[in-house]
Amino acid sequence: MASDASGPQGMDPYIIEALTYLAFCILLIAFRTYCRMRGGGVSALGPEDYLMIVSILPFVAETTIAYKVGETFHGLTNSDMTDEAREALSPDSHEYALRVGGSKAIIGGWSMYMTLIWTLKASMCAFYLRLTSGLPGYRKRVYFGFVSIVVSYIICMCSVLLSCQPFHKFWQINPYPGNFCEPAVNKLTIHLSMYLNFLTDMYLFLIPIPMLWTAQLPKAKKIGLAVLFSGGLLTMIFGFLRGISILKSDATGPKEGAAWACRESFVAITTTNLPMTWGWIREKLRPFLGSLISTNKSRTPKYEYGKRSGRQPGSMVLDDRSENWGISQTKATIFSEPGTGKISTDEEAILPRSTSSMGGILKEVELSVSSSTRKSAVGL
Repeated sequence: MASDASGPQGMDPYIIEALTYLAFCILLIAFRTYCRMRGGGVSALGPEDYLMIVSILPFVAETTIAYKVGETFHGLTNSDMTDEAREALSPDSHEYALRVGGSKAIIGGWSMYMTLIWTLKASMCAFYLRLTSGLPGYRKRVYFGFVSIVVSYIICMCSVLLSCQPFHKFWQINPYPGNFCEPAVNKLTIHLSMYLNFLTDMYLFLIPIPMLWTAQLPKAKKIGLAVLFSGGLLTMIFGFLRGISILKSDATGPKEGAAWACRESFVAITTTNLPMTWGWIREKLRPFLGSLISTNKSRTPKYEYGKRSGRQPGSMVLDDRSENWGISQTKATIFSEPGTGKISTDEEAILPRSTSSMGGILKEVELSVSSSTRKSAVGL
């Protein structure tokens, strides 16, 4: 077997793949943290950043369990057995021990997978909460997003831990305990995780899109920002692929499921961190792409800068269209707030910024959100 070989060449390719994902994601989260701290230190970190750092723990646990499932238990669980094979298998045999251990590991793997993916959802939702400060209509949507995340996580964890009772039947081999007591191929858990993952990701994707689409930005940049926030759609695809890979074969389901869990986690972490690191990436790409990614493109007629509008240069108007359709609309102005000395990489990249040309020194400032019922900007 591959597990009997010594050295890296004998390691299962699935394990090498999972360890590569883990190493990359840890580096990416560290880079994201650096981007957030480079202008304001630890005080610049928000709840979404701490949630992202915490997500490393379940990802490490998930990868470790994937290693155990493949290398230690050889993908064996209490599933993919005929009734005759169950009766013939001695409780004292090595295979019996492997199947029991593999079933227990799968329960832990499901738990860590759910915890990781839903922690990432909460992190993204916390980012939206900060981004929509001053937009009450959008903030209500974010609050509902938090509720949906908590409720769906509880439902999924209940299916993982409570779908089979008593609990020890999760690793029972003989007699056949039923599908709900086969953690590797539990159809209830698989379908719930797929569909609730899809629904919550789709909802999170739809939160910022109306806000970006009503912003006074070039259409090309609107599309680019929409793509930047659409990482959850890719995560949904990987979630469905994971479920399909488990359901198509009881024999390879445990090993395939563990591998696809690591892949989905990798995609989720990568796409969730993209909006937070885009500011740094944009700065590095500006010499090559120039105005294509610049946020300083000013259109006087559209933005109406100056005394008539009362808005500061570098601001843009977002329409809060979530309430009072057809009667009145609340407008929010996103503007640069001088004197803060902080840099908020994510907002700076997504929204316009102001610069100081005095002495040729570029001054980056934090962007904040305020709301008003008139055309003038009112700071919170």
